[in-house]
Amino acid sequence: MLEKKLTPMSLEHVQIQDKFWKGYMELVRNHVIPYQWEALNDRIENAEPSYCIQNFRVAAGLQKGTFQGMVFQDSDVYKWLEAVAWSLMWHPDGELEKTADETIELIGKAQQPDGYLDTYYIINGLEKRFTNLMDNHELYCLGHMTEAAVAYYKTTGKRKFLDIAVGYANCVYEHLGTEEGKIPGYPGHEVAEMALCALYDITKDERHLKLAKYFIDQRGRQPLFFDEECRKNGNKCYWDDTYMKKQYYQAGKPVRDQDKAEGHAVRAVYLYTGMAEVASRTEDRGLFEACEKLWDNIVNRQMYVTGAIGATEHGEAFSFDYDLPNDTVYGETCAAIGLIFFARRMLEITKDGRYADVMERALYNGVISGMSLDGQKFFYVNPLEVVPEACEKDYNKRHVKPVRQKWFGCACCPPNVARLLSSLAGYAFEENEQELYVNLYTGGILDTVKNGKKNRLVIETEYPWKGRVKIRIENQEDTAFTLALRIPGWCQGYVLKVNGENAEKRPEKGYVLLERTWKNGDEISLDMDMPVQILEANPRVREDIGKVAVARGPVVYCLEEADNGDQLQEIYLKEEPEFKETYEPELLKGVVTIQAKGKRVSREGWEKESLYRTYTGKKFEDADLKFIPYYAWTNRTPGEMTVWVRV
Repeated sequence: MLEKKLTPMSLEHVQIQDKFWKGYMELVRNHVIPYQWEALNDRIENAEPSYCIQNFRVAAGLQKGTFQGMVFQDSDVYKWLEAVAWSLMWHPDGELEKTADETIELIGKAQQPDGYLDTYYIINGLEKRFTNLMDNHELYCLGHMTEAAVAYYKTTGKRKFLDIAVGYANCVYEHLGTEEGKIPGYPGHEVAEMALCALYDITKDERHLKLAKYFIDQRGRQPLFFDEECRKNGNKCYWDDTYMKKQYYQAGKPVRDQDKAEGHAVRAVYLYTGMAEVASRTEDRGLFEACEKLWDNIVNRQMYVTGAIGATEHGEAFSFDYDLPNDTVYGETCAAIGLIFFARRMLEITKDGRYADVMERALYNGVISGMSLDGQKFFYVNPLEVVPEACEKDYNKRHVKPVRQKWFGCACCPPNVARLLSSLAGYAFEENEQELYVNLYTGGILDTVKNGKKNRLVIETEYPWKGRVKIRIENQEDTAFTLALRIPGWCQGYVLKVNGENAEKRPEKGYVLLERTWKNGDEISLDMDMPVQILEANPRVREDIGKVAVARGPVVYCLEEADNGDQLQEIYLKEEPEFKETYEPELLKGVVTIQAKGKRVSREGWEKESLYRTYTGKKFEDADLKFIPYYAWTNRTPGEMTVWVRV
């Protein structure tokens, strides 16, 4: 059975309180959301303008002007509104809600009588709408609007935004499809598929699930719609002149025939997430099997050690199996977020911890690396190796930045980070009537009803720096339910106790299942060994041969010039190094650093020599190495950085 077996805990029932994630969530609430609001209104000095709110004002007839910015600019405000919604759920804020309501009012004023809502076409000519579904992102904007509207309705109970989204979804339903008089099209940039499933869960309107399923089923069927659309409307597909062709859009063949992640990485994982959603609601075994094949291809052949995906700048895309260059990687922040979306849906269907392992890897590394520690600068691209001069002077690395940027003309990543972190509790804790799953370890208070009885769980932990987790049960009535504790894939040893007595249970698909009648005051302690681990890549990964990466718990580490000097390519780590772990509370908002003895290639004799010389063997000098968490790099002095180190 493919129905979802777990659902995210409502954010209003979770109070995240630990230093690590509460710090990020408060950063988003107090700094990122207000900062992004200023950016959406073009009030950030020396940052690229957004034009987002201005476009809505022009489309609503409130001011004169032309459409400006990216064709998908509407989506930035929708993602901001989703972040606001989740933030309001766990921290009510009257002023912020008022700003959101006013923004929704503005969006509603731009909506057309038949429900259509996309400022690019409202401003440039409605007669052109639905004429370039391949590239012009109308359905992408629908998707992000719908996700935001669902979140805002769940938080506030207000229907206005939800009704706007329903109006646009119904408009699309009336225009797209295989029925006579409709356009047999589907999104060029996926996201509407999963959004429509979320909308269906609220409206129970079969049209919304039917539209999501149609987008999945129609994609890639012959004759290819995008080819027909180009011929009919005179559009040009840039990607036809590349090896990707329509697979750039994951539209070169039916989705059930796809077993390798190809094309634009963000589009891909958004599509796969939608496929999992539709498969679970329609019991489509073939569609789910395609999801499993695509997942395995990504995780086992095309994912970076940080959880980043998308190896090439050309098309922000997957390239080919085991092609994982570190210095020209794209690794878009949005792609890592999309992988988390995909992981959670697969976890909800299977209750398999291997999906949570990837969710955790991407979250602690590939996602939060995309935002500075002060929440005011962002990475679009997340490299695993950087030489600042190369970023400036090597054309093939022009997309890689040695420092985070204030904002982007194409600003999909910052609001994406904000909405994910604001809704973090829903990824950490999931449940059903009889079970509570702890997917990610974060301290806080959870209120849950099991068998009609109220239970509170108080969780204490210093994760990810320490592997100890303590959970206390508080209830007024004894309650029978299963508490599922994830044992991460990186954990090679642990001690689990209930009320001080060893609970010798073997994990089932990555989770220890504690099934019992819980009493007030019961305590669970989980101590996970968290030694430094040395990771190596599959030998087929050419860029990482002879190199290792250092990790501790869920956190991947890197060497940074600020601690180790420049020319990091000269550094070698010993085969069996001794590591010293130190928590430094004043460094990078508090991190565990890792020190080790290493070697550095001697430059003796090279100063006066030519570029090449006869090889006489390597000479080394002793070097003291210091590793910091990858996510925190370039928050001090810009400089070189590398994740993979020679041995």
